[in-house]
Amino acid sequence: MPRTARMINSQDKTAYHIMSRTALDGYPFGDVEKDELVTIIQKFSKLFFMEVFGYCIMGNHFHLLAQVFPEQYFSDDEVRKRCRVFYGDDFQISDRQVGYYREKLSSLPKYMKEIKQAFSSYYNKRHNRRGTLWGDRYKSVIVEQGETLINCLAYIDLNPVRAGIVEKPEAYRWSSIGYHLQTQNKDGFLSFDFGLQKFGPMDAKERVRQYREFVYESGAINTKKGRQIDPGLLKNEREKKFQITRADRFQNRTRYFTDSGIIGSKEFVRQNYQRFQHLFQSRNEKIPKSVSGLDGVFSLKRLAS
Repeated sequence: MPRTARMINSQDKTAYHIMSRTALDGYPFGDVEKDELVTIIQKFSKLFFMEVFGYCIMGNHFHLLAQVFPEQYFSDDEVRKRCRVFYGDDFQISDRQVGYYREKLSSLPKYMKEIKQAFSSYYNKRHNRRGTLWGDRYKSVIVEQGETLINCLAYIDLNPVRAGIVEKPEAYRWSSIGYHLQTQNKDGFLSFDFGLQKFGPMDAKERVRQYREFVYESGAINTKKGRQIDPGLLKNEREKKFQITRADRFQNRTRYFTDSGIIGSKEFVRQNYQRFQHLFQSRNEKIPKSVSGLDGVFSLKRLAS
């Protein structure tokens, strides 16, 4: 029986909820694999004409909520610029090739193919294996902007809570709400442009607060599918008006004390990196990254990541 044709709107910017599951048994994606998949998604989202609202990487599948822009939104210069940033300054596109790349960079199927192939290559090399990593083709659902979109994003961010992995959604770092709270949306990777008036003219801090409120209130509803946010936890957050305190920020950053290879002042991290640089496989020199929420503290990733 032939596959049902995928619903792709190539005329207007369109949001999609995308889900893909591994073909392997159990939960093969550990911390390092989840970190790498997030990095790969970020990498290709800068190349393709994508606006990412959210994601969640679980042990055997991942969710992605992204808006795809049709090719007519971008000039030839923008196509060339994105390709140079991604492939290197020496990468040149002829006038005849611009149309090909513009079509590619506005294609959801090609975006997903790049992400899944890059991660498969990484995973198989890391685990010394060959063969298929992913199960059936990814699923995609067209999502309307506004209330539907924010509800879909909350559903994605609540996956770790429903699965009983964490009590607080932002405690799970491989999700969009975790990324907002733990990195303060580093590099502006995620968008809050839900098409909702109440998320209009306000600063990033207030947007995060309002979105947290929405997620907590939604997560406390008993859907009879998995766990829900504890009523006592919801009560405490309501009393705080869903503001992020210094203690919350510190707690969200404590993973750096176990997941970093080196942590300390910028000079301390730099000196120790130079000492152990020969152990790192990356050709590019690693730069100490500031730990958001911990003044004057920098970190460097583990060798394995």
